Amino acid sequence: MKKHLLSFAVVALMGAATATSASAQAKMVAGTVSVGGEAMYPTKNIVENAVNSKDHTTLVAAVKAAGLVETLQGKGPFTVFAPTNAAFNALPAGTVETLVKPESKATLTKILTYHVVAGNMTSDKIMAAIKAGKGAASLKTVSGGTLKAMMNGPKNIVLVDEKGGVSTISTYDVTQSNGVIHVIDKVLMP
Repeated sequence: MKKHLLSFAVVALMGAATATSASAQAKMVAGTVSVGGEAMYPTKNIVENAVNSKDHTTLVAAVKAAGLVETLQGKGPFTVFAPTNAAFNALPAGTVETLVKPESKATLTKILTYHVVAGNMTSDKIMAAIKAGKGAASLKTVSGGTLKAMMNGPKNIVLVDEKGGVSTISTYDVTQSNGVIHVIDKVLMP
């Protein structure tokens, strides 16, 4: 009798967990993408989503240090090429710590706005620009610099910064209420 009650309890708990999971999935918004293990909702702005990504804590800290939170919460639209924590960790030792100091705010702002393009540049639009440019497209950044977008294979977009550094987009088209985010694997340098 105890075995049957225990079995019944386990089945009931499993059913409740499945119902909860189904309920959570039903609440997911169409176009939601997971970044850093968290849902990025297209109904939220760039900052509201980025603060939830475990892969972008350094980027969020840098945006706060540069005073760009309000800007990236603005109407936009913005296209943000968002470096991961690993991308920031690949910089020379001490670079991030130096950049987030108040006296480095101008330099940090220039680097961060170099990762932003005005408009809503989805991967389809970037690929179309690359095709129209016969293999390369120039993207004007908010900082005033230029990124070169190229294809690396049939479906991989790479960005080349003004110093020749190459970054690959690892997650495309994370739709935001005020633009789009593309996750990248290297920090771009103006």
